[in-house]
Amino acid sequence: MRKIIVQEMITVDGFFAGLHGEINWHNVDVEFNEQAIIFLDTVDTLIFGHTTYDLMASYWPTPEGLKDDPLVATKMNALAKIIFSKTLKNAVWSNSKVLNEINPEKILEMKRSRGKNIAIFGSGTIVSALADMGLVDEYRLIINPIILREGKILFAHMKKNQNLKLVSTKTFKSGNVLLCYVPV
Repeated sequence: MRKIIVQEMITVDGFFAGLHGEINWHNVDVEFNEQAIIFLDTVDTLIFGHTTYDLMASYWPTPEGLKDDPLVATKMNALAKIIFSKTLKNAVWSNSKVLNEINPEKILEMKRSRGKNIAIFGSGTIVSALADMGLVDEYRLIINPIILREGKILFAHMKKNQNLKLVSTKTFKSGNVLLCYVPV
């Protein structure tokens, strides 16, 4: 069965974005991008909320995105994308599909279908909803060595506690630390 994997960059104080959604604090370097490529090779579908979709779609398919990191951009542009949004009508980024609601049965059907894993980047509301439904199989949290003091909390919308088990770690030269957890 395919897994749904949440991969998020977060700050030491637990934010996944600044107050206005800014992510200019992301600590990205060659080593991080190499890890991203390895991860992207394990997935064939991305899930986004409207805000994260807009952010990603405004960068990866552009000449700037293709120039800055051609391999990651090529992979991001080729992957299937599902956007959960009540307001977005048409998705313009290649291989994108808009769904108006999260249907747990449809998500389980997608997980049971053939293919690689499914990843979620950003999209805190979507992460919380899927976590509360017991549909997230792994959390890959990349702690960045920064304290923002204020911003958006990744799990702010969760309604249930969830116990996790640490299954692996990786320390980057940049000071980032990847913590991989699975629900218990």
